[in-house]
Amino acid sequence: MSAGQTDLLLEVEGLRKSFGDHVVLAGVGLAVRRGSVCTVLGPSGAGKSVFLKCLGGVEQPDAGTIRFDGRLLNAAARADFQRRSSFLFQSNALFDSLTALENVALPLEQTTGLPDHEIRERSLEALRQLEIENFRDRYPSQLSGGMQKRLALARAIVTRPELVFFDEPTAGLDPLRRNAVFAMIAKYQRQFGFTALVVTHDVVEALIASDRVALLDRGRICFEGTPAEFSASTNSVVRGFRDSAEALGSSLAAIRRGESIQSDDA
Repeated sequence: MSAGQTDLLLEVEGLRKSFGDHVVLAGVGLAVRRGSVCTVLGPSGAGKSVFLKCLGGVEQPDAGTIRFDGRLLNAAARADFQRRSSFLFQSNALFDSLTALENVALPLEQTTGLPDHEIRERSLEALRQLEIENFRDRYPSQLSGGMQKRLALARAIVTRPELVFFDEPTAGLDPLRRNAVFAMIAKYQRQFGFTALVVTHDVVEALIASDRVALLDRGRICFEGTPAEFSASTNSVVRGFRDSAEALGSSLAAIRRGESIQSDDA
């Protein structure tokens, strides 16, 4: 195995997934380097969340191979993979009937044989690291959206995973909160050293926080590279996705200035 291959924590080749006649993933391939933040971009409905769920074992792909740490991710390897990875869902998937501390402790209770006092201490430390220790006795419904996101991340990292999946981590948040979530991911990824695989449609924030980005379009990865390469790409699909927000901003600015805007269907 070459040095370059040993740097890869996750390798995906030819991943396919359909629901009936609807093809969602049409042969996706992706390489994720150890200790990096890799973001898969794409518009809503592009298949980003399905791709992530196939990797995390939530959905079963129809075809393709997934390798984790150089090992084929088959049924025999799945238990080891689940111990070494965690998943932060779009909805946070917090348990409303459990306090913040109990939510964070749950993965340790389910996957380790640690004594109760150590589970409590590690859970409190995770809350402390995410700066929400003072809210340990509150329920998720008593926390703001941003604090719920931090609580979900505390639960995701409490088992000290090597790989964390983030499914649309900024869904439903305002621009300031979106910035804060990506800053949080980048900060704690560097602090704890886990590998992060993020799926999102937030271009600007993702480019700032990521080491590498990929663009999923019509069931395939049509671009993979650094944020700088993405920003400079002349690929028509990349340009259409990347520049849509900038075009909208220009149109809104013109409207505010009282200028007429050419309609696409004119």
